[in-house]
Amino acid sequence: MFGFERLEVWEKAIDFADIVYSVTREFPSDERFGLTNQMRRAAVSISSNIAEGSSRNSRKDFARFIEIATVSLFEVVSQSFISRNQGLLTPEEFEVLYVAAEEQGRMLSGLRRSMLDGP
Repeated sequence: MFGFERLEVWEKAIDFADIVYSVTREFPSDERFGLTNQMRRAAVSISSNIAEGSSRNSRKDFARFIEIATVSLFEVVSQSFISRNQGLLTPEEFEVLYVAAEEQGRMLSGLRRSMLDGP
């Protein structure tokens, strides 16, 4: 088992990516290289950066990768608003995604803070 697999924030990031894949599955084919691709890539980037950061030799380096993961999360949130406004996401799908993003954001923020404040 890799160390990052023990992190709940990484597990939640995988779950978040699953949600993004699920809600974008019904996007129209002309969005395949637009919002669908952008949202999926950003969602996958969250767990990827957590995993990569966990391999770094310093807490400061790990914190930087958590910051990058947070940026990717914010990208998905912004793109979700656009998707909702364009009628690609239902209000219910948007709500599920948004609530999951809020939880993911709190977890990332807490982990980053612990990396910078810890020993």
